[in-house]
Amino acid sequence: MTQRIAYKPREIADCVSAALQAGDMDGVVAMFHPDCQIYFAPDQPPEVGLDGVARAFADFITLRPKVESAVFSEVVIGDTALLRANWRVVAPDGSIMAEGQSTEVAKRLQNGGWGYLIDCPNGPPPLA
Repeated sequence: MTQRIAYKPREIADCVSAALQAGDMDGVVAMFHPDCQIYFAPDQPPEVGLDGVARAFADFITLRPKVESAVFSEVVIGDTALLRANWRVVAPDGSIMAEGQSTEVAKRLQNGGWGYLIDCPNGPPPLA
């Protein structure tokens, strides 16, 4: 598969979407920082690291959905960025599988692109 690179933090979701639509799990994983944490359910423990990314997206990859992300806030300081976005996951038949408002922290990756470090698709988790 073609290596996708998010040249701006706001491009990460589009790269994830393209990889999902292609059924390319390696492409999805490549859009995350090795130290990442994914909080798909804010009240559950996060998936951690690149193996966690593969676990988190395992059910989605066979469906080949499209992720539509409308980033409405992006703050970049050096190699770290904070993003907020409205998003939805659309099945190939056009039905909405999930939607929400995310908060994400991105970091510059070794390839010079950007990847998610903290991914909170439904907002950050509550205090423990």
